[in-house]
Parts: sequence; structure tokens; C-alpha cells
Amino acid sequence: MNLELFQTPEYHRDLRQLQEVDFVLLELNLYLDTHPGDAQAIQQFNHYVVERKKVADAFQARYGPLMNFGNSASGTPFTWVETPWPWQI
Repeated sequence: MNLELFQTPEYHRDLRQLQEVDFVLLELNLYLDTHPGDAQAIQQFNHYVVERKKVADAFQARYGPLMNFGNSASGTPFTWVETPWPWQI
């Protein structure tokens, strides 16, 4: 496995962008658990759901799948084993 791609500033920028969107979604989800009728929060949540898909799709196209077990498609050959484990980054 070539780890050079995963040690670039661009990789860390893209990963951070994904983590930031995930954080926003987590916080909104927790808020909506206790405020299910807040239309503005639901609108924000739905906006970030779409944003996360765009960010995740771009990330996976460049760096490989984010999740295994059918959550992310694979190229040929099977690309899951080509990406580093979190502790390898």
C-alpha cells in the first residue's frame, strides 16, 4: 500500500472537511432528538445530509471507500484493502 497520497496536506484537508460535516450532522441529530418540531434545524440537517453526500463522494473518488460491508462501492480490484487504517495516517 502506498501511503504517500494519505500523507498530503490535501488529504488531511479533505478528511477534515468530511469530519466537520459529520460533526454538524451529529450535533443537529442530537438536538433534533429533543426538539423534533424545529423546522429550521430540520432544514439545516437536510442541507448537511446533501452536503455530506457530495463531500463523501468526492473523498471516496479520490482516496477510496470510507466504510466497508456494502456501505461504499469498490473499484476493481477490491479497493478496501488499498486504503490505510486510521492509525496509519
